[in-house]
Parts: sequence; C-alpha cells; structure tokens
Amino acid sequence: MHKWIMFIVFTAASLLGVFLLTFNMPDKPVDESASLPEGVSLMKIVASNDFTFNQEVFTAKVGDKVLMKLQNKSGVHGIKIDELKVSLDNDTPETQLEFTEPGEYVIYCSIACGVGHKTMKAKLIIEAA
Repeated sequence: MHKWIMFIVFTAASLLGVFLLTFNMPDKPVDESASLPEGVSLMKIVASNDFTFNQEVFTAKVGDKVLMKLQNKSGVHGIKIDELKVSLDNDTPETQLEFTEPGEYVIYCSIACGVGHKTMKAKLIIEAA
C-alpha cells in the first residue's frame, strides 16, 4: 500500500517538474546593450511607484552617444529633460542622444503619478571630455 502511495507521489512530482521546466521557466536576462551600434551606450532610467528613479545621478561625457531608455518598473511614468528636449513615456520609451556640451540637467517625471510626483527627480551630469 505504501509503495503505491509513494509511486503516485513520485509520479505527480515528476510530472509537475516537467511541466514547470517546459512552460514556466523565466526568460533569460537579455543584454540590451549588446544590440546597440558601436560607440553607443545604454542609459536606462527605471521609474517606480515609490516616486524614485533607479539612480539619483546619471553621468555621461561630452561626445558620448547614448540610447536613453525609460522603463516603468511599477506604475505609469514619463521623463522630461527640458534643456535637451527629451520627452519619454510608454508611447516613446527611448531616444538617441549625443552630448555636445557639459552641464547639469534635471530629469523629472512628466506624468502625474501620485502624491510624491513633484519630488520624483534625478540629475543628468554631462562632464567635459
């Protein structure tokens, strides 16, 4: 009797394992910068519902070519950098930029996302080459 119960439990566990391996494996991480043209780097800005971006300060140098990409980790957010005429949201999540002058710019959330929306800011610092 115990042999049959053990056989059924083992068979069920095996079938569950095969099912999970076949259908529910998480996707492998993708290196997004691998598909970029030579000389272009990725600047990924991740926004979340705790009213923050993934970094407080983003940096680059004059002459850098960058693909700036917005990812919403949670909630719906957009970003703007007024002086550089950058405006990203779900409809336009990325733009390519080449930095020509040093400076310090404010990145802010452009979509009203809740009570902490007005404080959702980061800096972009472009350093001299």
